[in-house]
Amino acid sequence: MNRVPRYPITDDHIHLDPVNGIGIAAAKEFQRAGGTHLFVVSKPSWSHGVEPSRGEDYRPVFEATLTMVRAVREIGLGAFAILGVHPAEISRLSERMPLPRATEVMQEGLSLAASYVKRGEAVALKSGRPHYPVEDPVWEASQAVLRNALSLAADCSCAVQIHGESGPCTDVVEMAQEAGMDPARVVKHFATPDTPLIPSLIARHEMIPELSRGGRVFTMESDYMDEKSRPGAVIGPKSVPRFTLRHLGSGAITEEDLWRIHAETPSRVYGVEIRLP
Repeated sequence: MNRVPRYPITDDHIHLDPVNGIGIAAAKEFQRAGGTHLFVVSKPSWSHGVEPSRGEDYRPVFEATLTMVRAVREIGLGAFAILGVHPAEISRLSERMPLPRATEVMQEGLSLAASYVKRGEAVALKSGRPHYPVEDPVWEASQAVLRNALSLAADCSCAVQIHGESGPCTDVVEMAQEAGMDPARVVKHFATPDTPLIPSLIARHEMIPELSRGGRVFTMESDYMDEKSRPGAVIGPKSVPRFTLRHLGSGAITEEDLWRIHAETPSRVYGVEIRLP
């Protein structure tokens, strides 16, 4: 029987995959370690054996994510879905079709994801741009996809998690504003602290205590991939609660810091309620 948690502990970016990974067992590990809430992010299409030719082809990817969210809720955790199109899809799609069509397919997939947000089944969109070197036409196409995601988020009044290159991604602030979106609702996944966006920091990040003492607004994540071929990548599902409670126990962060990181910030950014049972 699970003990009633004293604190909210939220993983802002985790994947759960019952086919290629351990699925709900990962969520149970998170729960046993003291975790309370998960933002479950859709995996790339190829993780589900899908080769999209149109936006509708992303539906099974999104439905699989929502199935996991429902399963997580059944074990007593808070769970929210983040749906979208991984920016690396541009490289795979453009091998099978012209780059302009690849761009359209990704935008169609994002429009489908936005329809789930509008129905209240997801709380945010996932987008971004390649985190690896690409030629200029691919970069410009990726920028167009990201702008489209920000516009869709503005229309849905939801947040966006972006997966992008290392560094601050400062230009995304202006992109969000041009799309009519508040940059304070744009989360930089696997972030560095220098971003002007909301950083989602990997749980082992060495600056978490220092940033907490300075009152920095951020969230924490594991980016757990849930793939049996890469067990524990990027870090395991227990990581966010373990690092958080270790910092709290050592005095490196305060209870006030914990509530800001794990409840106040994600509640405000995503427009959800993070609370204890």
